[in-house]
Amino acid sequence: MIQVQNILITGANGYLGAQISQHLALKGHRITALCYPEAPKNEDWCELMEEVLVGSVAERKTIDLLKKRSFDTIIHLVSMDHHQSQTAPPEVVNSVNVQPCWMLLDAFKDSGLKKFIYFSTIHVYGKLPDTIISEDQTLNPGNVYALTHAMCEQICDFYNQTSEINCLTVRLSNSYGHPVFPENNCWWLAVNDLCRTAYTEKAIRLLSDGSPQRDFVHGSDVCHALELLCEKAPKTPEDNTYHISSSQTYTILELAGFVKDIYEEMYGTEIIVNSPNESNITDFSRFSEKTRYQIDNSKLKDLGFVQKCDIKEGIRRMFIYLEKNLQHA
Repeated sequence: MIQVQNILITGANGYLGAQISQHLALKGHRITALCYPEAPKNEDWCELMEEVLVGSVAERKTIDLLKKRSFDTIIHLVSMDHHQSQTAPPEVVNSVNVQPCWMLLDAFKDSGLKKFIYFSTIHVYGKLPDTIISEDQTLNPGNVYALTHAMCEQICDFYNQTSEINCLTVRLSNSYGHPVFPENNCWWLAVNDLCRTAYTEKAIRLLSDGSPQRDFVHGSDVCHALELLCEKAPKTPEDNTYHISSSQTYTILELAGFVKDIYEEMYGTEIIVNSPNESNITDFSRFSEKTRYQIDNSKLKDLGFVQKCDIKEGIRRMFIYLEKNLQHA
């Protein structure tokens, strides 16, 4: 039997936020969903929430509104994406990516808040070395997006040391899977994009030679990981960072091969995968001997994490979603 928590989720109407909010609500937790710029139109989702609030966590008035409530856990998901972080003025990026994390922790440091979970990114490491990567890997952010997440990790570390809040940092690899809301922008994600292109165009065209490597973790497994972190992650002085990953690395070329095979298996129609120069690709194992990095998730496994949706099952689920929701994809 779980201990029911009052949980605030910022960015609750976003791609991941909507999934996590729904999952934890269905598990019995009381979820306050902070949404921006408006509440979702999905009444079923809204009814699962204890409360749906609309407001920007970058604004003091929203922080003041939240301070009037009591939470056991806060899950902070708000951030600009890579492109926005790179192109917006520094003061704007700071106001969205960094300042809200600090404001929330400062506002709740003496309120009895037990846990604060900050969503960071695997990009804080910069270029990943071809080895096993644990949470003590040296940070080397190579872009503004990664830099701001590294800054927030430092803020969380500070409050973990100086307050009673159990501040946890999550470094997420590459999530994928169908969205909760049609308006969620998730079709730039590699797996989602390849599946949609295969389904709508009966063909795939790669934008590179396919050699880049990625660790893909399905959104449902991300939700399961958050459930464990909310309920089981202990407070430790320094060891407060967790990878959410599959701990399996594939090349984009292998991924395209998986999408092709599963599409043909499900629909009985052959599709073509083209390279950037329009040549037809038939060998998807070209880079199979290349040394790979591995994002270790053993700390999460120690809490009970088990990957329930592997890459092939995730691709199947995406095609089923596209069958039912093609007009929105």
